[in-house]
Amino acid sequence: MTPVARTRAAAGAPPRRRHTVLVTLIDETRAQAAQAAGADLLTALRTALGVDPASGVVDASTRRRAEYTTDASNYRVVPQVVVFPRTAEDVEAVWAVCARLGVPFTSRGAGTSVAGNAVGEGVVLDFSRHLNRVLEIDAESMTALIEPGVILDDLQREAAPLGLRFGPDPSTHARCTVGGMIGNDACGSHALAYGRTSHNVVALEVLDGHGRRWWTDAPPADLLDELRGVASRHLATIRTGFGTFGRQVSGYALEHLLPETGGPTGTALARLLTGSEGTLATILRARVRLVRQSPSTTFVVLGYPSMHEAADATPALLEHAPLAVEGIDRRLADIVVRRGGSVEGLPGGDGWLFVEMGGETPEESLAAAEAMVLDSRALDSVIIPTAAEARKLWRIREDGAGLAGRSPEGLPAWPGWEDAAVPPARLGEYLREFDALMASHGVDGLAYGHFGDGCIHVRIDFPLYEDGGGAAAKAFLEDAARLVARHGGSLSGEHGDGRARGGLLPLMYDGEAIAAFEEVKRAFDPSDLLNPGIIVRPADVAADLRVPASRPAHALGMPTKFAYSADRGDLTRAVHRCVGVGKCRADSGGVMCPSYLATGDEKDSTRGRARLLQEMVNGTLVTDGWKSQEVKDVLDLCLSCKGCSADCPTGVDMPTYKAEFLDKFYAGRLRPMNHYLLGWLPRWSRIATVHGAVTKVVNALTSVPALAWTARAVGGVDQHRPLPEFAEETFRAWFAKRPERAGEPVLLWVDSFTENFSPEVGKAAVKLLEHLGFSVRLTGKQVCCGLTWVSTGQLDGAKRQLRSSLDALGTSDVPVVGLEPSCTALLRDDAAELLPDDPRAHALEHRVKTLAELIAEQRPDWIPPRVDQKAVVQPHCHQHAVMGFSPDARLLAKAGVEAQVLSGCCGLAGNFGAEEGHYDVSVKVAEHAFLPAIQGRGDAVVVADGYSCRTQSDNLTGVRPKHLAELLAGALPED
Repeated sequence: MTPVARTRAAAGAPPRRRHTVLVTLIDETRAQAAQAAGADLLTALRTALGVDPASGVVDASTRRRAEYTTDASNYRVVPQVVVFPRTAEDVEAVWAVCARLGVPFTSRGAGTSVAGNAVGEGVVLDFSRHLNRVLEIDAESMTALIEPGVILDDLQREAAPLGLRFGPDPSTHARCTVGGMIGNDACGSHALAYGRTSHNVVALEVLDGHGRRWWTDAPPADLLDELRGVASRHLATIRTGFGTFGRQVSGYALEHLLPETGGPTGTALARLLTGSEGTLATILRARVRLVRQSPSTTFVVLGYPSMHEAADATPALLEHAPLAVEGIDRRLADIVVRRGGSVEGLPGGDGWLFVEMGGETPEESLAAAEAMVLDSRALDSVIIPTAAEARKLWRIREDGAGLAGRSPEGLPAWPGWEDAAVPPARLGEYLREFDALMASHGVDGLAYGHFGDGCIHVRIDFPLYEDGGGAAAKAFLEDAARLVARHGGSLSGEHGDGRARGGLLPLMYDGEAIAAFEEVKRAFDPSDLLNPGIIVRPADVAADLRVPASRPAHALGMPTKFAYSADRGDLTRAVHRCVGVGKCRADSGGVMCPSYLATGDEKDSTRGRARLLQEMVNGTLVTDGWKSQEVKDVLDLCLSCKGCSADCPTGVDMPTYKAEFLDKFYAGRLRPMNHYLLGWLPRWSRIATVHGAVTKVVNALTSVPALAWTARAVGGVDQHRPLPEFAEETFRAWFAKRPERAGEPVLLWVDSFTENFSPEVGKAAVKLLEHLGFSVRLTGKQVCCGLTWVSTGQLDGAKRQLRSSLDALGTSDVPVVGLEPSCTALLRDDAAELLPDDPRAHALEHRVKTLAELIAEQRPDWIPPRVDQKAVVQPHCHQHAVMGFSPDARLLAKAGVEAQVLSGCCGLAGNFGAEEGHYDVSVKVAEHAFLPAIQGRGDAVVVADGYSCRTQSDNLTGVRPKHLAELLAGALPED
């Protein structure tokens, strides 16, 4: 066992931090230098682009720079300025300024690069904001003309009506840009069928390091002469050492300089630039090849005793010309199950191959699949009959980067050795030796990937939080590089070298090949300003690591209120769960991240917020700790929907971090009035509903326009929002008049919204539960779970409310049924994190149920009354994140409801959409899916359990949705 491994294994030994005086001094020196040069650079850029500071096109604010300090890698490099070019001419103008001032120039797409390919200390240009169009699709030539910032899925949507698609399809297809794919020579699952990105690029319009703008089919003559000279001087090395197998991506693709490949002109030159990671030229436009969609595909899963045996079987499968062969193992599937997902459909075994076969007809693809299975030597196999079922299993593979973000021991796992590749015939042997290598270094990781191409993805639990962790990671990477080189492989098979592997290239290539790289770099970029420190004269692989530069959260001077039990009690570890995979930037069918989908701004993504929090705990860029205005600003449009806690593959929980931050930010300060009005809403509601006569007066007063306007203005409520009307008879007042019914006891959790605003929901629930033979009971007094205190960051108040709730609930094992999903989720999930030492809080995880869960568990054979109606159903975000919606969906189906189940947030999200200044974003979020579905519902009923969801619908459409309890109880016979 290595010394680092012994440190990690020490019982009860907390990890030490590497946050030395040296690291601090280096960061401070860089910051001072950047500040000195930054003013001239900023002025020059704004003048060159003709923009003022308010435009945001050129942004050197601390907050913006913090958002772009890293991509999806382990590396942190603080830029001087972030620019959002609007045209290709803007890019030229920025380059002219950088060249004149000697400032590095880094191109960036969606920031999903896992090797540190898209971070730089000078100017970072984000192409995804404006230069993101599909300019032309030519069906005759089967090509598309695109701008570099176009998202791959957007290109696919444009091409699909013509039966075309772009061949390469990395797992980040919903958020990665095609320009980024060209930069890294991305591949994806279907590279077997369609090749790498370099095989699908026809021509590129670029800006090189001389400031020249040209197309690859008409390059500058002097450049051609230089490149031919490189080929001539290194001919033997290039012929024997490059293009040796399908996934050799590391370094520059020098094989395209050879005369037999077309020489350095036309498509060959475009292929040389593809995979050069922005170090040779910046892409302005690209002409890419499209392919015909396979008319029919059949999806097969093959089971093997282990990943090694699956790898051994792969070469035989390639004889059947599959479209894709992907591998995962049991440990990755177990993570899916632990996080509440399903792996239903996987055959027996502990290692699986996902194989897709194509054909002109369903019969042809099925026959091909059956023939392939006969040669597979599989332990078990299953042919997936429908595309929908196949899609569920493909999601396991696509989410691999995030799911593998924790090691089997639950430790953080990091990129770094992310996509090494070997010839497929060597894959089984390589994997066995790689597992032994990890064990010898005392690290572990979950391997998966493109077995058909010999390309393996893995995230490894490098001990980056410990002293010497960076050096330990470097030692492993060097040994891993030697291993892959022995197998004739490539350090990178599709993600590029970046900062993670550039320094390892001499372990794969000889000195002459490295010299050839330098000569090519000099021909294109003699000043070394285009993404420097990558491939040629690379930075040390252990330099600029993000995690070792962080501090424990207690160094900020105030103890945290949440337990962060999954992160060793440390908020720093929690916020560093975000490794930047960027799923929060995509419309991928879940809830996360509604504010980014509304604004398209990195600051409003879960990732952008995590970056600011990471910089807050680092303390060298964002220096005000818990009082940071930059962090407050970036959290402002977080809806606290909790979607990220379920949809982010690494389990980032931004609402918790936001509540923690607001708690500290306002410590000793006067809060906004809406924190007192909306945050204490249960308290005001009890006063307003203390007696029916009082309630009538309150409702009458708030219905007067002038008084309502004043109340909203004083309380910090947006003037577009109607004030809610209190129920003249509370639910508990109604319930007190009822005789107690015999039956199996169940405790109904009466949340403040049901009690004071929607008692009809509680009444329907009582009717339904009594019909099912339950005896409904309430707590002795009205209590609040503390939700509104949590969402406004008043955590001491939240704890007091929660303790009162626990006292009222008692310690019996009587099930607790929640009707308001957000309150149910708090009791089920957040309670134990807020009160970690109270066993009653932990017991709620198993005791609290939704209505549908209770029925599924205790009345599984119950056949609900037939509703036989179409319904638009909006699951509450907190239910999606914590409890899940499957029991509700099954219950609706049993009732004959043809349900259109929406994904995404309604936009109101508790107090968020009611707060002054949030209305426009709230509506924009609703317009994504919620409003169009309701407005186009026809004769369908709208179902929404969340009070916020019902209120948003009522406010914006005039439609008042039904709670599930109301829908089912309304169909029961009156007796």
